[in-house]
Amino acid sequence: MTSNEIRQSFLDFFSSKQHAIVPSASLMPDAPNLLFTNAGMNQFVPYFLGERESANPRIADTQKCIRAGGKHNDLEDVGLDTYHHTFFEMLGNWSIGDYFKKEAIEWAWELITEVWKFPKERLYASVYKPGEGDPAEFDQEAYDFWKAVFEKAGLDPEIHIVFGNKKDNFWMMGDTGPCGPCSELHVDLTPDGDTKGSLVNADSPYCIEIWNLVFIQFNATPEGDYVPLKAQHVDTGMGFERVAGIMATSKNFTDFSTPPSNYNSDLFDTLFQEFEKLSGHSYQRTLPADLDNITDVEMKDIIFRVLADHIRCLSCSIADGILPGNENRNYVLRRILRRAVMYGRKLGLENGFFANLVPVVVNQLGHVFPELAQQEEIIKKIIKSEEDAFGRTLDRGIQLFDKIATDEGEISGLNAFTLYDTYGFPLDLTELMAKQKGISVDTKGFEVEMEKQRSKARASQKKSDILVADSDSALEATKFVGFDTMADEAELIDIVEADDAAYLVFNQTPFYAEMGGQVGDTGAIEFEGAHFQAVDTIKDPNGRHLHKVSGDLAGIALGQVANLIVDHDRRKSIERHHSATHVLHWALRKVLGTHVRQAGSLVDNQRLRFDFSHFEAIKPEQLALIERLCNEQLLANCKVEWFETPFDQKPKEVMAFFGDKYGDVVRVVDIGGFSKELCGGTHVRGTGEIGLLKITSETGISAGTRRIEAIVGDSLYSHINDIESTIAIASKSLSTAPNELLKKIDVVLARNAELEKQLKSFKQKASGNLADDLLKAAKESNGLKLVAAKVEASDPNALRQLGANVIGKLEEGVVLLGAEIKGKVSVVAFASQGAIAAGYKAGDIIRETTAKLNGRGGGKPDFAMGGAANVADLQKTIDAFSL
Repeated sequence: MTSNEIRQSFLDFFSSKQHAIVPSASLMPDAPNLLFTNAGMNQFVPYFLGERESANPRIADTQKCIRAGGKHNDLEDVGLDTYHHTFFEMLGNWSIGDYFKKEAIEWAWELITEVWKFPKERLYASVYKPGEGDPAEFDQEAYDFWKAVFEKAGLDPEIHIVFGNKKDNFWMMGDTGPCGPCSELHVDLTPDGDTKGSLVNADSPYCIEIWNLVFIQFNATPEGDYVPLKAQHVDTGMGFERVAGIMATSKNFTDFSTPPSNYNSDLFDTLFQEFEKLSGHSYQRTLPADLDNITDVEMKDIIFRVLADHIRCLSCSIADGILPGNENRNYVLRRILRRAVMYGRKLGLENGFFANLVPVVVNQLGHVFPELAQQEEIIKKIIKSEEDAFGRTLDRGIQLFDKIATDEGEISGLNAFTLYDTYGFPLDLTELMAKQKGISVDTKGFEVEMEKQRSKARASQKKSDILVADSDSALEATKFVGFDTMADEAELIDIVEADDAAYLVFNQTPFYAEMGGQVGDTGAIEFEGAHFQAVDTIKDPNGRHLHKVSGDLAGIALGQVANLIVDHDRRKSIERHHSATHVLHWALRKVLGTHVRQAGSLVDNQRLRFDFSHFEAIKPEQLALIERLCNEQLLANCKVEWFETPFDQKPKEVMAFFGDKYGDVVRVVDIGGFSKELCGGTHVRGTGEIGLLKITSETGISAGTRRIEAIVGDSLYSHINDIESTIAIASKSLSTAPNELLKKIDVVLARNAELEKQLKSFKQKASGNLADDLLKAAKESNGLKLVAAKVEASDPNALRQLGANVIGKLEEGVVLLGAEIKGKVSVVAFASQGAIAAGYKAGDIIRETTAKLNGRGGGKPDFAMGGAANVADLQKTIDAFSL
């Protein structure tokens, strides 16, 4: 099977199991504590936490993942072996409170052995068995299901089921929160395949975990208890590259003589072919036998794997809006790109080669992740710009390396760190270059310097990064004059064209570029004889403001001067919400405690969104106090001031906002003396301009992180008008004065409850009569009675009640009822004990029925319900059912 066939067969398989196939989430994670989306379950965390309800209880997808920083960091291992990647796809299926262990295990086995034809005798399943001090109990349920699976396959469960403790077979989202045991499927890839499970979890490349089935069934409390969840979930993850590599290496399980490799599949073939054309070398599929003595052929193969992995990572990241830069996830990408360029140089590839690989990735993955194709030109331009800048740095770094090697005869920890930090040399490449010259590298000293770097403030780290970027780049950052004016003249210095729009770059601008949570400005750009509307402003990695415009640019030339006019009303509204965010941050810390820290924000002209660290939901009275404190400061019309200062001289009480970029000189925004923050955004001059603040929502977005949304100014004014209009309409409809509305509502609700009670009585009587009519039409077969009919029902509960009435009077038999309710099908089935004994189970009947109607359902042997979309075939399907 090709990689495309493998991926599609996975999705098709779970689609046949009534899973909704959803697109991959962005590599830019929602959770502020993640550098990148690093697992398939990231986007479904709110469902597991119960914060949001999933539209589909069964979901499957292929998820783009990056593990190149933080807890999960495979970067340094890429290339040295055949199974680590920075970028990979995670195939997964999820049950949000729907099916559980039985289905997850049986479907995993069905896909692996019946669809993909993995040799059953080479498969092993691991089951959770707690060690001393580990949580929960032995996962007997999973063991029993696996035991049945292996016995049915004629395999000994005592051999093919192995046990793992908390380290290997217990999954936790964090120190607290949803968690549970997991079962992993492993495949024995030794030539004879007879290791009998001895290599499972033994870090052997010949026994590989291919699928992890996580059973989320507990909530880990701060007290250390593991409390059963009300709803149980399934979260699975399968490394797509692993599966494709196994199938390719073994020639679809016909030849196990070759060591397994993820890089043997067609996912990498086209890239390797391109490298061969560019370099004149061929990929030999070798691995370094001795990392201290890597041969020339082994090195070339390492480089092939590094380049193939890294271009996939960079292309997909940039397509999702994560650009190489100077901090956090952006700097990780810059490091990966520089690592690739370094390795490419060792293969003799010319500067610019890396950007030219983007079309190969797009051709390989663009049909799966359409954003790649949509952003292809932008991806190439960004990578090319980074390559060019680093190319100049690289030459100087190599010169420094050669000088150190000649003069000192070794690479000290400080020099290795200088090569890494200033010139972008990854430590592993410095070591390889040193080995080729027969000299050593002080890696321990390097780690000491790295630890010093980690301990510095974020701004200090950015200082050195920014200096390097400025000195290497031929592109000057745009001068921003928008703190003092919203209109200015500027010279056009560049035009960046994309598929959907063009971006104008000026030497200076009053337009604020999206950064630090504040959205970019919009407005007018007026040349002599040509006017454009700027619909957004963003910033590129070189600090240039890109003004997005649409329209015909014919006649516009570099060097022309334009009037740049920011949309004044929109900017003022943005400033109100931005300044209000600072006030809100102050109030949160005052009410909840100084542990509160910003974890992300969004500020636009309609609202503000503020994410912050906090360990529990905010109580209503606390929320009311927070809102009141904010409004007290707004009504006081406190003065808002800002000034610049060296970072190391900033006042101690000044806090940094999440996501802002700080160099050696920082900008302090001081609101009334009570709020002092580092911030590069625009603000009001006095809090009175904000008006009033109204909190519209407060929710949890992940363990330990909360989110508040609020509105101020014009948005709040419109909100109040909407509420008043609603009250007026409601008062008129109920023929009462606004101040009497609540009393009138109570009267209406009480009357409605009485009518509902009467209606329920009438419905029960009507249901009884209808049940009698249905019983008269019952058919008999083999001593059992069958009532199968399409009926009228107001809602699923009414349909269920009718079915219960019929089965209660039917004696022994089966009841299958269907109804069209609000344009959709609802079906119920009941089975007596005699019918169940004869093989007629309600759950099976519903699954078969709904499958024919493009729906799904299930339940217990005696009762089951389901739903479907195919109303037209309901009568025919009901009529076709027989005992």
